[in-house]
Amino acid sequence: MRFSLPWGIAACFGLIALIYLLGPYNADITFAEDQGALWYYWKLPNPSFWTHFTAWSFYTCHQIAIWWLIYSAKQSYSAKARDTATNTASYQTFGLHKVNIYALGLNLFFILLHIVQTKIFYDGLAQDVSNLSAQFSVIILLVMVMMIEHQRRGLFFGKKVKVLERTYALVKDYHGYYFAWAIIYTFWFHPIETTLGHLLGTFYTFMLMLQGSLFFTRFHRNKYWTLLLETFVLLHGALVAYASVHGESVSMFAFGFAVIFFVTQIYGLGLKKPLIYSLTLLFAVLVGFYYQNNIASATQIFRIPAAIYGGVFIMLGLFFIGSLIYRLSNLRNTNKQ
Repeated sequence: MRFSLPWGIAACFGLIALIYLLGPYNADITFAEDQGALWYYWKLPNPSFWTHFTAWSFYTCHQIAIWWLIYSAKQSYSAKARDTATNTASYQTFGLHKVNIYALGLNLFFILLHIVQTKIFYDGLAQDVSNLSAQFSVIILLVMVMMIEHQRRGLFFGKKVKVLERTYALVKDYHGYYFAWAIIYTFWFHPIETTLGHLLGTFYTFMLMLQGSLFFTRFHRNKYWTLLLETFVLLHGALVAYASVHGESVSMFAFGFAVIFFVTQIYGLGLKKPLIYSLTLLFAVLVGFYYQNNIASATQIFRIPAAIYGGVFIMLGLFFIGSLIYRLSNLRNTNKQ
């Protein structure tokens, strides 16, 4: 079955339009007073058994179903993966494998189910877990993307960090399970809502679900599509900060994620070096112009890059600790024998 990525993105827009048309979702709800930056506002003040049960049971079914599909797909292609030519060929098709159709169908079903569940019961998982859990799940996802794409574009200005290459096989083999958890967990964490921040976040989640459904196709590796998914967080983060009642810095999100683009992501596009350097210089001039009257505030644009790049090296450290524990365990077992 042939597939068109623009039509897939259009379907994501269509689902957002459906969500908007079916709103409002909170007409009869009086929310509790906002209690600070870590407070999640969009949840019922008096939840019931059924609001908890529907959110968690539907999320669990969605999660297990997608994990099972990923496992089944990996098992089906494990033998083919040993043959480099066959494995590469599976990524060259313009069509969908059966497992991709199943994944798209499952995600569509649970998206529609979540819309209905919100309309009737409203609450997502946010009633029971911290707002930080959803935020950090996405941060770790972005960190893992940096580790996977390191093979193709390096980490700093097109240059590779040699020790990071040792993590590639492990992250590549198992990233699908984590990405599926981060995306589906975040999707069910929030109720369906029609604010600008919610609609943008939900649209972003739909695109990530689309990407997660296209494994073993050429679309999954399309560098322009994957870059769009990586950088869309800039738009979402900046607009959510703009709409926030807590005064988060729009420039911190916009310039912060832009720094990551010019330090790392732009080097995966195959552009000529003079063009990259010119665009980077233009960005630096723009930042300087923006902060010319408040240079001290310019340091805030490095918070997000510090979190992402710091996360990469934390993951690298965990990898080496895990490898050391594994080797010591094997050595101990060998000595016992």
